[in-house]
Amino acid sequence: MVGVIDIGSNSIKILVAAKAADGRVVARKLRTIEARIGTGISAEKPHLTTEGIERGVAAVAELAVEASAFTPDKIIVVATSAVRDAENGAEFCRRVKAVTQLDVRILSGDEEAALIGRGLLCDPGLSKERDFYVFDLGGGSLECLAFRDRKVVQEASLPLGCVRLSEKFVTDTAAPYRPEIGTALAAHVRAIVTAANFSLANPGVAVGTGGTLTAVRAILAARLSKVTEEIPPVLTTRQLREMLDQIGSLPLSERLKVPGLPPGRADVFPAALATLIALADLGAFEAYRHSFYNLRWGLAAEALE
Repeated sequence: MVGVIDIGSNSIKILVAAKAADGRVVARKLRTIEARIGTGISAEKPHLTTEGIERGVAAVAELAVEASAFTPDKIIVVATSAVRDAENGAEFCRRVKAVTQLDVRILSGDEEAALIGRGLLCDPGLSKERDFYVFDLGGGSLECLAFRDRKVVQEASLPLGCVRLSEKFVTDTAAPYRPEIGTALAAHVRAIVTAANFSLANPGVAVGTGGTLTAVRAILAARLSKVTEEIPPVLTTRQLREMLDQIGSLPLSERLKVPGLPPGRADVFPAALATLIALADLGAFEAYRHSFYNLRWGLAAEALE
C-alpha cells in the first residue's frame, strides 16, 4: 500500500492506494484540501506567500497523518507548477520536511505529464479507448497528452492553469465575469497551444481531469440531488458554455453559494471554464470525458509496480 500527496497550485490531494489481486490500482482513501498556495503564480518572478506556505504545510501535515493511519509502505509527496516555478519553492519543501519528515519531490513539467498519462491508464472507464487526448487543468499549468494505441505520442506542460490565467486576465474576481475577458483568454490559450506545437489535428476522444470538471459534475449533481459519481462523465462543450453563462454572470459573493462548487474554486471557476471551452474550440471537441484518475494514480501505479 502507498500514500501519495500531490501539492498543486490550487489544491493539495491525497490518494492511499493498493494493488488488487487482478493488478488494478484501487483507492483506499481520497481527499482534497483547497489550500491555494499558488497565489501570485502569474507574476514575472513567482513567489509563494507566507500565508500560502503556511496553508500548504498545514494541509500536507494533515493529509500525512490521515495516510499514516493506513500504515502504507511509503508516503510519496510531490509538488507541481506553483512550487516548481516559485523562487522560494525550495524553502517550502524545507518547511514541509521540518514538520512532516517527508521529502518533497518537485516534478518537472514532462514528469508531471507522463505520470498523469500513466494515471489515466488506471481508469477502467477508459479501458476500451485506444486513441485519445488528455487535458489536466490545474491551478498553475495545463498538461496535454495525446495517446495513440494507448501509448503517449505527444505531451506538453503549458502555463495555462486556472489560477495563473485568472490572475492574468481577471482584474476583479469579486465581479461578474465579462465576455471580453473570455475573448482575451481564449486568444491567449490558442497562442500558447499553437506555440507549443501540440497538434490537435488527429481525431480522438478528449479526456479531461482536474478540479474544474469535477466541480462541473458536482454542480450538476447538486441540482438533481444526486452525488457526483451519478452524473454521466461525458460533459459537452455546450454544458460548459451554459455553466459559464450562468455562474460567470454572478458576483463572487453569489458564486460562493452555488451548491456543489467548492468555495476555494469560486473565484477562478469562470476562467477555468473559459480555458476548457477555448481548448475544445481549438480541437473541435464537442465534449470532454471526465476522469477522476490523474497524477496521484500515476505515482501510485509507479510505486506499486
